Amino acid sequence: MEGNEKRIETKCIHSGYDSQFYNGSLIPPLFQTATFTFSSAEEGARRFASEEAGYVYSRLGNPTVEILEKRMAELEGAESALAFGSGMAAVSSVLLTLTKAGDHILCSQGVYGCTYGLLHLLEEKYQISHQFSPMSSREELMNCITPETTCIYIETPINPTLDIVDLEMVAAIGKEKQIPVVVDNTFCSPYLQNPIALGCDLVVHSATKYLCGHGDVIAGIVAGKKEWMDDIARQARKDIGGIISPFDAWLLLRGIKTLPIRLDRHSQQAAILANFLRDHEKIEQVYYPGFADHPQAKIVAKQMKQPGGIISFKIKGGQKEAQALMNHLSLIKMAVSLGDAETLIQHPATMTHAVVPKEEREKMGIEDNLLRLSVGLEAIEDIQADLSEALYQCK
Repeated sequence: MEGNEKRIETKCIHSGYDSQFYNGSLIPPLFQTATFTFSSAEEGARRFASEEAGYVYSRLGNPTVEILEKRMAELEGAESALAFGSGMAAVSSVLLTLTKAGDHILCSQGVYGCTYGLLHLLEEKYQISHQFSPMSSREELMNCITPETTCIYIETPINPTLDIVDLEMVAAIGKEKQIPVVVDNTFCSPYLQNPIALGCDLVVHSATKYLCGHGDVIAGIVAGKKEWMDDIARQARKDIGGIISPFDAWLLLRGIKTLPIRLDRHSQQAAILANFLRDHEKIEQVYYPGFADHPQAKIVAKQMKQPGGIISFKIKGGQKEAQALMNHLSLIKMAVSLGDAETLIQHPATMTHAVVPKEEREKMGIEDNLLRLSVGLEAIEDIQADLSEALYQCK
């Protein structure tokens, strides 16, 4: 630790907030207001002209939201951050700001279903094309870049197959070609992975997931260089309006305080369940970045602190068997989110990635017998017993 630089566990609790500016309040106050008053007409004019700092309207800035943004910027090692009303508001704001008609987006082999839908909307309405790439080597990636490529967009680990992309390799190419690299860091959070430290340019999160951790907030985060954040705030967030509410920002600040503790537990329990499932006679294959024989194990070791709390696996059979397993569970809940205290399971082919055509899903590795498990914080013995009983019931 250099100088006075704090460790991430401390940053999760203290970054971005100084109680002396808020009447000594230990907890950041909730500024539940839509608008802010001016002391004079001249002051209002100066603020609207960006000649003076200060709050105008909560769509443009709010003290509670600003504390969250400062905390996330510090956690990601970014110059600045912006909070949004959902993860997709964050993703769409980034892509709309970085592209124009005729541009090309190069994407990792798999992406979240709604990101896939957004990419097709951009292509159909605004002629912004996209291409999926395994990004498995420098040569392969370079062959996919065109003169029109203005953005490289990556999920790693990829949802839901948990393939890993070498961020340092992609970031080096992005810098060489002067193409910004955007990383969806939702599955890891800044506690497990820091794309900006690896050379990437922007980080996005569905803050609904691990950052919140309690299943009671829909939100998104973008972090990166101040120049880009200012462009996104001005071009996309202000006029399209995908803002976060002050109350949701306040809840996120509370959730982030326990992020390291929660992710340690999620990761420890996922390792146990991954090995249990791998040894089970009714399981065809398990996808988990923590396996020593994972195809990208060396990259995992290089860029991730821990393998995380998500497991995907294929049950022997097809969609019928996958759905039967889910229907036999009692403790584990069927739901499409992740990162909550509760263990959640979902069927990507008919749920999160149902919008993706079957042929494209299969290219992404999303087959009908694939299930995604977000390992929660319950006693590991109880989670494993529930899975074991459900598998037994699947005759």
